Amino acid sequence: MGRRKLLIIGHTWPEPKATAAGIRMMQLIHYFKNANWDLTFACTSAKSDKAEDLQALGICFQQILVNDDSFDSFLHKLQPDMVLFDRFITEEQFGWRVEDSLADCIRILDTEDLHSLRLARQQAVEQDKSFEIRDWLRLDQTKRELGSIYRCDLSLIISRKEVRLLEDELRVPPELLMYLPFWSEADDNSNDQKPAYSSREGFVFIGNGKHQPNIDAIQYLNNRIWPIIREIMPNAKVDIYGAYLPESVKTLNNPNIGFHVKGYVEKADMVMQQAKINLVPVRYGAGLKGKILKALENGTPTITTSLGAEGILNGYGANSYIFDDPREFAEEAVRLYQNEKEWKLCQESGFDILETKFNGHQLQAEFSKALEELSDQLEEHRTQNFVGAMMRHHHLRSTKYLSKWITLKNELKTRKEKA
Repeated sequence: MGRRKLLIIGHTWPEPKATAAGIRMMQLIHYFKNANWDLTFACTSAKSDKAEDLQALGICFQQILVNDDSFDSFLHKLQPDMVLFDRFITEEQFGWRVEDSLADCIRILDTEDLHSLRLARQQAVEQDKSFEIRDWLRLDQTKRELGSIYRCDLSLIISRKEVRLLEDELRVPPELLMYLPFWSEADDNSNDQKPAYSSREGFVFIGNGKHQPNIDAIQYLNNRIWPIIREIMPNAKVDIYGAYLPESVKTLNNPNIGFHVKGYVEKADMVMQQAKINLVPVRYGAGLKGKILKALENGTPTITTSLGAEGILNGYGANSYIFDDPREFAEEAVRLYQNEKEWKLCQESGFDILETKFNGHQLQAEFSKALEELSDQLEEHRTQNFVGAMMRHHHLRSTKYLSKWITLKNELKTRKEKA
């Protein structure tokens, strides 16, 4: 029996030095490589200059097209044992083709975060109202995302909060969900080697500019929080890092008030270890905040909001550094900055969080067990998932024929242009 084959259909090419989604994807890739799977990565998007060199890792890659029958031929030739969809959008686009061509192929959905939940929270902030669960339930995106979860054999959820929402509010069967957050790759033995309080300076924020919650957080920091910090601490400075920052953020650069917009940084660990405090004033979003986990790994205490802390800091001593009011946020950021004893306690709490909640060895062992059980009981698993079978039945037909119509339309257009 040959090695098992995994096809990953990426929403974008992984950029681990630029995005948390890229870090997540590379963690999954390394997990499967270490488990001796043969990997093929396929994507509709073009590679950027920040994309990971998958070829150097011995991973085959394939450019694919939406609404194109060439993908079916590619599938038949590859014959993967498992397909991993990167976010529900790729499952919508290609899930029916996998179902149609390889009925016995295991289908895994990596949600990254619940996109519909992020959108509902964004709309609440933009409308200056409190977020309510019913706002999320009413969205079309919620129904689409839930459909993808049911159509797949297993969905990877990175936040326990989102697992509870899916199970409690939408009654998704627990056997369809797998809690699998980012895992920490920090070396416990190196914690004592992290730069000390006395050798650090300034505040920091790191966030990818293509992610709208980051843009809102930077603007919120600049407009509502930073003026208060400077009022209390006139010489304070903050460095804003992130790939793909738009002009609306770049124009906020103002050294006169200590607000430095620096853009993309290749070595995020280095700048995180140089800073004394990590500021994460996110007002909406979903999943886990990779910037907070990055700070914990580098021993940098974080001041954040209740939404930023979701799934990471809740229930720990770091809870005292969670503030939704901008003045409280600013005052506590300065207080922690100036209190070495409390800063060290916060740092130690962060190391404990990584070991307790994001232990890579433990999480990967649980993932291996879940995949083994799924493979052994796939037929019964699918029989019990009647809602999923029903949704695959309708989705296969509706999406299949819409896609075939688009394919034919494109072919006729090409023929006309050549005539």
